[in-house]
Parts: sequence; structure tokens; C-alpha cells
Amino acid sequence: MSDVHTSRLSWRRLRALTLKETRQLLRDKSNLMVGLFLPFVLILVFGYGLSFDIKNAPVAIVSQDTSPTAQDVVAGFYLSPYFTVTRLHSMEEAQRLMRAGEVEAIVYLQSDFSRRLAASDATIQVLVNGVDANRARVLEGFAQGAIAQWSNKRAVSGASIAPAPAVRLETRLWFNEANTSTHFLVPGLIVLIMTLNGALLTSLVMAREWERGTLESLFVTPINTGELIASKLIPYFGVGLAGLTMCLLAGKFMFFVPIRGSLLLIVLISMLYLLVSLSLGLLISAATKNQFLASQIALITSFLPALMLSGFIFDLRSVPAIVRAISTVLPPTYYVEALQTLFLAGNVPGLLIKDTAVLLTAAVVLFVLIRINTRKQLV
Repeated sequence: MSDVHTSRLSWRRLRALTLKETRQLLRDKSNLMVGLFLPFVLILVFGYGLSFDIKNAPVAIVSQDTSPTAQDVVAGFYLSPYFTVTRLHSMEEAQRLMRAGEVEAIVYLQSDFSRRLAASDATIQVLVNGVDANRARVLEGFAQGAIAQWSNKRAVSGASIAPAPAVRLETRLWFNEANTSTHFLVPGLIVLIMTLNGALLTSLVMAREWERGTLESLFVTPINTGELIASKLIPYFGVGLAGLTMCLLAGKFMFFVPIRGSLLLIVLISMLYLLVSLSLGLLISAATKNQFLASQIALITSFLPALMLSGFIFDLRSVPAIVRAISTVLPPTYYVEALQTLFLAGNVPGLLIKDTAVLLTAAVVLFVLIRINTRKQLV
């Protein structure tokens, strides 16, 4: 039976199909677990378990100079929230702990440090575990900061013979004054949950109907393709909005992420991306007609790109050009950019118009492809 012989859109048929799909959704507890429980777990894992901030990094202090001056140098490490200090007496022991991974840095002062300092020839050696290059650079900067703090204090007290600097440096952090990675991660977490609730769940819908043979019974009814597609999307759209609500509440009241832009814009752009994600999952489901294959393709084409190639974790400006080119055609890239802008910077019209236009185009293209791949015929 072809769509040509079906009647136009009927709200009564659409309502009946939507209620049928909603009952199926509520009956299948695995869908509810993925749609509601898994987002809650992701909120806790990414919010509390994943952090790019460095605090309490173990550092070994080896000072063979017991003078008060040497004690002042290392005092900054004890007072810093970024370090947990272990005092050692030999470099051999410190190096052993470094190899064992028990300390991440070593600060070494020679026995003649005070004498060399008086002669303006003192050296403070800082050794950092460089296995994780990014973390090593951050730790090196924190160590230099602790030593610079001592140096500035010494200059102010008049103990330094070096002239005072002519320029005083002031730094400010924009968009993330708290300097916490949670404010950066939570908007990206919303992208993952919208992708999970959209593509992964709907990728099983049409495939399940084909495997069970229930879709064939719908072919003899007067429903048209638009009603069939809409009835599959509406229940999962509601599940996605529930996940979005959980994320917004957790971001505001659990992780205290600021929302500097319009909350209405956040919701509207999220709804648009949810349509993109739902449409992608439904397209995969209609094309494959196999639940296992559909779920695997959905993970590869939606969830993994949203995690790895959207700018959620890695700065896209630092990746190879070919990877950056691939990211420019992925809808999650623009959704991440829009959410991070709205949460941390505010309403930036140029960026938001571009991101919204890309997501709207993706939604239209995917919906057209679904219409092409969803026809009332058995072949």
C-alpha cells in the first residue's frame, strides 16, 4: 500500500499512534533506564567524577638546606591547594617515588642554596612527571607560581637586591571566574544526554517494529508516513525534555554553573538539537531494520562524535585539520558551541544565529531522508 492512497494528516490517528508508542515506551523498562536513569548517572559521573582541575597533586620536597630562607621557599607549596607535600631527605628516594607514580613532581634545593642566593646564583630545581603532557604543564605553572610568590614577598620585604619590577601584572578570567572545569563540562554533558536520549533510543524503534512484524499490520491502515514518523518521535521527544530538565536543575543547584544567556534560548536550541538527534536515530532504524545493527551505528555516528569531536572535551583548534574539518559537519559541534556560549558568555547573536541555522538545516535534511526511507511497503 502506498502513501498516495492514504488520507491527509489526521490528528485523531496521530493521537492514537502516539498513545500506542507511549505505552510501548513505558512498557519497555530498558528504554526508561536509558532515557532517564542513565542521564542521572552521567550527571553524577561527569559532574563529580570527571574534572580537568588539578588539586592536591602529590609533590616531594627535597631540601638539603635547613636555613630559614630555604624553609620560606618551600612554604608556598605547603599552603597551596594544588599540592600535597611529602618532605624527603634524598633525591634517590624522591626519584623512586616518581617512578612508582606516588609523586608527580619534585622540588629540590641544594645544601648551599642560601649561600648561592646571597651571591645571586641560586637554583631551585623542579622535576615534573611528563607522562601526561597537559597535566605536566599545568603542574609546572603551579610550581613556578608558588616560587614566584616567595620571590615577590622577598622583594617587598627588601631582602632582594634585584630592582622592583616596573610593571605589575594583573590577570582576569572571563566567562569562568571560578576557574573550574565543571562549568565547562556541564553544557557538554547536556549534549551527550540529548544525543543519548535521541539517537540511541529512536534507533531501535522502527527496527524493533520490523523484527517483530508489527509494522506490517500498520501498512493496511489508512495512516500516512508523516503520522507514523511523528508518532515515533513525540514520546521520545518528551523523554529528551525530561533529561534536559534534569541537566538544567543539576547544573544550577548541584554544580552552580552560571546561566548568563537566555534560559528560553537554551531550551529552544536544545529542542531543535533533540529533533536532529531523534531524526538521526529514526533514520538509522528505518534504514537498517535490525536493532543490534542500528544501536551500533547510532553509537558510532552520534554518541562517539558528540563525545570526542564536538569540542566537549578536546579543543578543536588543537586537533589535525582533517579532524577539524569532520567536526564542522557534525551537529553536536554547533550545539556544544551554542550551549557553552549561552551558559558562560551570554547571548552572542552572531554565534547563536549560525549554530541555530546549522541545526535547523540538519533537522530538515534528516527529516527528508526519513520520509524517503520510511514507506508503506515491505521492500
